[in-house]
Amino acid sequence: MKRIWVAPGLAAVLFLGGCLPSFAPEKDEVIQENEEKAKETVIIPDVQLKDEFYKTLIPFKQSASRGMVVSNLHTKYDMKEVEQGLLRLSTRHFDPEKYFFQEGQYIDKETARKWLARSSDNDQGLNPAGASKGASAEEAAEQAPIYLAHIVEQNYLQKSGENNIRLSGISIGLALNSIYYARDGSETRIPDDKLQKEGMKMADEIVSRLRAKEGLADIPIVIGLFKQESRSSIVPGTYFATAYADKGKTAASGWKEVNEKYVTLPAPSSLTNYRDINNTFSKFKQDIDKYFPSFVNVIGTAHFRDDEYESLRIEVPIQFFGTSETIGFTQYLTSLVKAYFPNINVEVSITSVNGPEALIVKDSGEEPFVHIYGY
Repeated sequence: MKRIWVAPGLAAVLFLGGCLPSFAPEKDEVIQENEEKAKETVIIPDVQLKDEFYKTLIPFKQSASRGMVVSNLHTKYDMKEVEQGLLRLSTRHFDPEKYFFQEGQYIDKETARKWLARSSDNDQGLNPAGASKGASAEEAAEQAPIYLAHIVEQNYLQKSGENNIRLSGISIGLALNSIYYARDGSETRIPDDKLQKEGMKMADEIVSRLRAKEGLADIPIVIGLFKQESRSSIVPGTYFATAYADKGKTAASGWKEVNEKYVTLPAPSSLTNYRDINNTFSKFKQDIDKYFPSFVNVIGTAHFRDDEYESLRIEVPIQFFGTSETIGFTQYLTSLVKAYFPNINVEVSITSVNGPEALIVKDSGEEPFVHIYGY
């Protein structure tokens, strides 16, 4: 890279604020106690990019079940959102100003495999036993679909005294299948009420099992139920329910609806709730088409939380390859982003067959950050 253009808004590029350590001289070294009561020195970064981002302890500890998300979830969109959405739920109970983030250390791969199995295949399996003998493929899918696809664990720690840090909270995300894909290729949609009922039952069992682990008897636990989208979906699923198990409680309580939704833009005219953002996006797309007729398509993904607009991701595949044309297009696109989305968090990714070409990131009310790759 020969040159990088930077403007206010750089923080929006990062997914998790604590993922990058600070390289400044100031650092906070503390002692962390693990479940075996052993101690180790960890560093708390001195930078917090946004109020809603957690600082992450250094050295970074990978999840004990790392790698399973790729094989268990349907799409790359669900893989990201099942973790990112759980972070948002966690902020309701674990204040990012007071807690530090660490990937889950208490549910390892072997434990996760056992819990994800059918109860007929493993006595710890949380999914239902197989269908009755002689049942047809359709009957089997209805009797015993696989509900639970993946378990995500996140740990939250607090300072205990001046130089010590300890586990103070756990969040668990249960990724549930909205569609059961049988081995014979058939598909069975699982009703939302059934999915919620089964998810809540599994949540209570998981809380009970975590309480039995050493050191976790009095750790608050947040539970989130995540509904996966279909394998062909270009938008991620979302968390639809959450609950909390306070210190010593062996079951989750106080279940609440999580009102989040991802909408693909341009949206069908039938989705009247999103008419305003859809009209704005359509005008934005029309201006792009006027300027560059060789353009392929523009796809937007809008995120709504509690019926309020949260953010917009835009993917822009291009067919041209000239450097000057790429720069000109990026500059023009940046001006459109400022004009059409002044008070919206926006991320625009411009790509070609050669890979990423440019990135535009703008926080609500801020100037954009622009980067042209390889220039």
